[in-house]
Amino acid sequence: MVFYNETKAGILTKAGRHYTFIYDAAYLSGAESRPISITMPLAHTSYESDILFPVFVNMLSEGANKRLQCRMLKIDENDYFSLLLATTRADGIGPITVIEIDEKN
Repeated sequence: MVFYNETKAGILTKAGRHYTFIYDAAYLSGAESRPISITMPLAHTSYESDILFPVFVNMLSEGANKRLQCRMLKIDENDYFSLLLATTRADGIGPITVIEIDEKN
């Protein structure tokens, strides 16, 4: 689940090497709702990509910090999705938080 300022904004999924993001219907109807990225405006349709969307990649550490996180968490450095799920809940900067669905329910 993707949260924007602690409000559920949508669902990010990965199937094989394919990513999908779809905004939550309640989030779309909120007067204060903002898009999570300028490249992903508020819409009732899903966003599809063969790479992790840049808005999420840009939330990840780089360089030595990324290597250290991956080593400590035992995550492949090229597995951006797993790294996103493991780090952005507590270590994220900005309004976006990504949490595994089973953690929030």
